[in-house]
Amino acid sequence: MSDRPARPTVARVFVAVAIAEAVSWALLLVGIFFKRVVDVTDVGVTVFGPVHGAVFVAYVAVTLVAWRTLRWSFGTAALALLASVPPFTTVWFERWAQRTGRLPRPAPAPVG
Repeated sequence: MSDRPARPTVARVFVAVAIAEAVSWALLLVGIFFKRVVDVTDVGVTVFGPVHGAVFVAYVAVTLVAWRTLRWSFGTAALALLASVPPFTTVWFERWAQRTGRLPRPAPAPVG
């Protein structure tokens, strides 16, 4: 059975989760700023900490699926996983992977 039809779907999901991971990092960093620097409230960390944790786990899972489905090398998969650690690097990896042909560009949604 061919996984060709799954490739665009995995690519689309990977892009969405990579962006969500970066956004959740940003929200968590804002929460940390308000908790530690401004010393106003810790609600941002309380809310966005678990959100970021869940999106991080989703990113790791989608990366492992992409590794298999898109036939990435071990090095590409390792780089994708390492990109989840520094803030916003998942977006850099996603753009790099598209530019180098490791991540197929999703087809535009049909109009109409």
